[in-house]
Amino acid sequence: MNKERLIPLIVAAALFMENMDSTVIATSLPAIAADIGTSPLTLKLAITSYLLSLAIFIPASGWTADRFGARNVFSVAIAVFMIGSIGCAVSSSVTDFVVARTLQGLGGAMMTPVGRLVLLRSIDKSTLVSAMAWVTVPALVGPVVGPPLGGFITTYFSWHWIFLINIPVGLIGIVLAQRYIDPIRSENPERFDLYGMVLAGVGVGGIAFGLSVAGLNLLPWTVVIALIGLGSISMTLYVMHARRTDSPVLDLTLLRLPTLRASIYGGFLFRLGVGALPFLLPLLMQIGFGLSPFSSGLVTFSSAVGAMGMKTLAARIIRTFGFRNIMTVNAIVSSAFLAACALFTVTTPLLLIMIILVVGGFFRSLQFTAINTLAYADVEPERMSRATTLVSVNQQLAISAGVALGAFSVETTMLYHHSTELTAADFGPGFLVVSVLAAMSCYYFFRMPADAGHQVSGRRMVVISDPTRESEAEEEAARETVTARDQKLS
Repeated sequence: MNKERLIPLIVAAALFMENMDSTVIATSLPAIAADIGTSPLTLKLAITSYLLSLAIFIPASGWTADRFGARNVFSVAIAVFMIGSIGCAVSSSVTDFVVARTLQGLGGAMMTPVGRLVLLRSIDKSTLVSAMAWVTVPALVGPVVGPPLGGFITTYFSWHWIFLINIPVGLIGIVLAQRYIDPIRSENPERFDLYGMVLAGVGVGGIAFGLSVAGLNLLPWTVVIALIGLGSISMTLYVMHARRTDSPVLDLTLLRLPTLRASIYGGFLFRLGVGALPFLLPLLMQIGFGLSPFSSGLVTFSSAVGAMGMKTLAARIIRTFGFRNIMTVNAIVSSAFLAACALFTVTTPLLLIMIILVVGGFFRSLQFTAINTLAYADVEPERMSRATTLVSVNQQLAISAGVALGAFSVETTMLYHHSTELTAADFGPGFLVVSVLAAMSCYYFFRMPADAGHQVSGRRMVVISDPTRESEAEEEAARETVTARDQKLS
């Protein structure tokens, strides 16, 4: 297998392990809580420690990769994640579980951005779209495969195996990474911005953690608002600090690049909408339609089938139409399929639901591939680690906000209907709200240059002629011709 295919698969396997692990636990909470002698509510608070650890340590990932080498940091991150998984499997108390999940979050914080950095530094830009298509799949497959897999393992085996299955995957990933990924590191690593790391960590952690627990209804709203407020204040202080330092942990000057700016702003809105789907859809299937967790998982898995079907076509589609055209139109198309979920009722045939999810999964996967690739199209190699850190922070905030928005929409609908029990009718407005937000992302994609990302798409660069400059060039050529003729005659 060639390098262009093998390295994306190594990175994708690690990211799949992380994405699936963060969602597979949801259906197994009661069994885990009963076994370690606590309540499911307390255990949910313990699980959110993973999200907090993830958000806090992501800003340090770029500098760490430059200082110690992306391959080494990526391998160590997998090892830390594995140790955290073993810790979860052998936990006998809530404290043990919190410590183990925090360790997993530390590994995951390095694994995702550094994994992308490994890919960017190992793959030529001309093949980046195809590589990103493979890496995008875990983020789409994990959330829909996780719940039914967790239910299956807990029902027929033991919840401990949810964490132990990470061990062989992680070991294979480390061996392959050390063997096939080049040991590339920055020759002149910058000074570590400790003060900026603290501000960014508290800011991203406060906002992401606050939004996450808001979606789970675990803490009073006063505490949630305080967390988000603290995070917002810290991020404001960080922005002020970043303007005065030459080596910020989150380099906001990268937003001057039109392609990265569109990927950050437009990608945030699109993820905000689509990120609510793995939260809303299983609830609709199980609570609204009365399906079992396993049956619900088989239905929602349809979107993963569409995502996997896209990976071989993404590069050809983007090369044919270009990033701006594809992302502008596809944002609306993907949002339309997201809005179609609002029309699902108990009488809707499951086959029709699955067809809509398959097709919608295809277009969503295409959009994510384009967003993830476009972000790095114009980034210089020496700033690539900063770009991966900034993109990862943006993604984490968008996913957390998407879950919180989906939960808030459902709760608001319940208040409007004056209902105390969740029904299928309470999900429709939520799907519509998140689909509108996802569609609004097309504004940022439409504002990009017509030839945006042509270096990685393979599409020819659009040359826009300037009539004034052409006229000046013609006049200059005419003057040179007359001068040459006069010199010849003389």
